[in-house]
Amino acid sequence: MGYGRDRRPGGGFGGGYGGGRQGGTSNVPAASSQTRQPRSTSAYDRGGYQRDFGNRGGNFGRDGGSGYRPTGGYRSGGTSNVPATFDRGGYRGGGGGYRNETGGNDPYRGSGGSAFTQDVDVPTETVRGVLDTMPEGHGFLRPKYTPSERDIYISQSQIRRFLLRNGDMVEGQARLPKENERYWGLLKVEKINEQPAEEMVARPKFEDLVPVYPNMQLKLEIADLPTGGPLSMRIVDLVAPIGFGQRGLVVSPPKAGKTTILKELAAGISANYPDVHLMAALIGERPEEVTDISRSVKGEVFASNFDESPSEQTRIAEVALDRAKRLVEMGKDVVILLDSITRLARAYNLVVNPSGRTLSGGFDPAALYPAKKFLGAARCVEPSAAVPASLTTTGKAAGGAPATDYNKRYTTGGSLTVIGTALVDTGSRMDDLIYEEFKGTGNMELHLSRVLQERRIFPAIDLVRSGTRHDELLLGDEFMKKISTLRHMLSLLGDEERTMMMIDRLGKTKTNLEFLDSLGRG
Repeated sequence: MGYGRDRRPGGGFGGGYGGGRQGGTSNVPAASSQTRQPRSTSAYDRGGYQRDFGNRGGNFGRDGGSGYRPTGGYRSGGTSNVPATFDRGGYRGGGGGYRNETGGNDPYRGSGGSAFTQDVDVPTETVRGVLDTMPEGHGFLRPKYTPSERDIYISQSQIRRFLLRNGDMVEGQARLPKENERYWGLLKVEKINEQPAEEMVARPKFEDLVPVYPNMQLKLEIADLPTGGPLSMRIVDLVAPIGFGQRGLVVSPPKAGKTTILKELAAGISANYPDVHLMAALIGERPEEVTDISRSVKGEVFASNFDESPSEQTRIAEVALDRAKRLVEMGKDVVILLDSITRLARAYNLVVNPSGRTLSGGFDPAALYPAKKFLGAARCVEPSAAVPASLTTTGKAAGGAPATDYNKRYTTGGSLTVIGTALVDTGSRMDDLIYEEFKGTGNMELHLSRVLQERRIFPAIDLVRSGTRHDELLLGDEFMKKISTLRHMLSLLGDEERTMMMIDRLGKTKTNLEFLDSLGRG
């Protein structure tokens, strides 16, 4: 075992650590016949560090591996297969090694600097994904927004260095998983939300942004089309205008065309405002509708099918909301189309801890708050000096300015617009309760009529019940006078008659302004 022939305390070991091979040679000075005193480590070679105690020994050079030092480093000239970029303590370059999300050995220890040193011998690939942090401090980049085999492990030190938050889109260099590793490992952070990583450290927090009333209209009429775009969007601009930062509900019975309304909303926003970041959050949807909306919406789509667990449905909604908040912190304008707030509340009703109280239809009141948090995140942000000028987008033109003036807007603090659908008349008391709880939280409602839907009149928009709070802030004074005249005329007609008249008159004009001018001429 590497001992010398003399086993007396205080001497006789054949070279201590690194030099005590039986029958071998050692360049460690031979023991004196006198009682030895502890010697300095400089008296020994680099590969055979000797602790000069009489009751210990062993061939450490054989058992411990050549080149290893107990202090955590690796001596030069050794034969270890560990890259030279590893720092003291075995910090492995910031990537790889974590075997699962809830346990296992985490080799990412150490402080910071060397976590971003990339070994030239390790092949890397450019990766990106939305950050999802774990309670233990580390996180994963989700390329598909949900857990998958292509997730990338990111260490806690990298998250702390760049002050990363849930929902950040992180891009960088990652290496393939090694033996017994499950995930890719991020070696270097290059971009955060399409911006250089170093510029994202000073951004504000979403909770610190000041919300104000929406005061700039998000026009849905498409001026470039001969008919001004879908009639439904022209009607929305007239009876329930949407502003940047609006918190709106599309209240719809089954089969009334709410999904079509959302798709036309997305088309109008994409055509008029290409700089707006459009997102669709589909909760508990039919798989074929997920495919249809994914192909038609020019933006990010966060989807969960109705056959997935309630926890997966709530998880995808939270990922979408976190993603939107990170963009608003940068001063961007974000629009989320949520389908639907009813199914989201139903999912939370199954996953929250029971409060011990039950409302109508078996609904737990504790399930309302997470869903309200999603809808309540919508806001128009007051301009703030805390947002770096390089990260802000341009503002919106007030007074119902044409969409072509979008690129000439003044700078604002960004906005988050949430338009969610709420189901009514489904025969479920729970669905009616959810709508009653949410109808007072929005500042815009678009009602779809079951009567019109049964008579196959589309768009089945209830022109009288639909409306927007403080719509005078979105429209100019002259425009508001014409809208008031329109509403007075509509109130004199029946439900079916007013909708048919509206559809007929809009079809004969190319723009809403032309339509309003025609009202004065009879």
